[in-house]
Amino acid sequence: MRSSGVPLVADLAGALAEVVGGAHVRGTPTGINVRPGTTEEAAAVLRAATEHGATVLPVGTGTTIDWAPAPATDVQLQLSRMDAILEHSAGDLVVHAQAGALLADVQAALAPHGQRLALSSPFDAGTIGGLVAFDLAGPQRYAHGTARDLVIGSTSVLADGTVAHSGGKVVKNVAGYDLGKLYTGSRGTLAVLTDVWFRLHPIPEATRWVIAQASDTTSAATALAAVRASQVAPTALQVRAHRGVIEIGIQLDGVTAGIDARAEAVCALFDELGPSVENDRPAGWGALPETEVLLLLTYVPAALASVLDALGMTAEVNGSAGVGVLHVGCELAEAAALLERARRVTATHHGHTVVMRAPAGAELDLWGPQDPALRALMLRVKDQFDPAHTLAPGRLPTGI
Repeated sequence: MRSSGVPLVADLAGALAEVVGGAHVRGTPTGINVRPGTTEEAAAVLRAATEHGATVLPVGTGTTIDWAPAPATDVQLQLSRMDAILEHSAGDLVVHAQAGALLADVQAALAPHGQRLALSSPFDAGTIGGLVAFDLAGPQRYAHGTARDLVIGSTSVLADGTVAHSGGKVVKNVAGYDLGKLYTGSRGTLAVLTDVWFRLHPIPEATRWVIAQASDTTSAATALAAVRASQVAPTALQVRAHRGVIEIGIQLDGVTAGIDARAEAVCALFDELGPSVENDRPAGWGALPETEVLLLLTYVPAALASVLDALGMTAEVNGSAGVGVLHVGCELAEAAALLERARRVTATHHGHTVVMRAPAGAELDLWGPQDPALRALMLRVKDQFDPAHTLAPGRLPTGI
């Protein structure tokens, strides 16, 4: 805590127990874990933390808690008790869920109505709040975008306990500021999301995956470019690479009567690669590399071959080739050299590279070169929403 000491820890723990009940407050090796059950309780927790000068990290199931930079905060505000689906308006294609709800549970509740939230998580235990906080999205972002494109409203709590509402139940709602989009990707540094409204999509009648292996980066990039330029309207384009093996995958969603013909049309676009059509989702689809270090690369999609060439054969790659987003993994010993190559090539192609995960103490430049004007803007936003820098301090570029 900013004013450390056992009496202060006990004092804050006691204050939090009065808010949420003693059963939902426990000590951790680094501070206090508290689990509010309502937005009002979350607001009271933040007010108490601010009064005690304590820093706070919003947490769902903890799947990204150790992602770089992992902040050392006094209080973990865990939203696992706030996991309800508050409303599903099937006719309006919208759902209202609390931030601690698991994506899998939301999808299961929507499925009987023939609807889905067109997001996927690389984690089985991924929460709604975590998806928004880190702007995570799987390969189908090619057709449906990321959380930022699907959020239509939210309830949030600022560091001083102020509760803010933005947007609402209707897709075309324009009331208030679009705070949901501002929070997307903010890593819990601006406010604590307690519930979110999303627009939904119908579950397709049928899905097919066209999979092929390419012998070189140019062949893979050429095949994917042909799909992007065609009329087959894919939902996702994925590229995977590991130890010299390059695999491309195209997901097609649609009606049963036409799905096989579309799959055949895709196969014809790169028949020389020997593509196959699969009815079930391929293993590893949308997964993150399970390596010590994980990088996130962005670039213009046309530069895929150049990016893969720069990464080399030892990197593990899995990403959304259709929108120029790659997750790249390696072991720590290789990370510095890989990071340098990745930053050089992505900067050349109008993108950037950041470190998403790395072992504690790893001497890596997490963010790379920063635009001073952009950093100043980010700092002004942070100061406006969280003047005391109570929430997840240091989790944005250059220590914001």
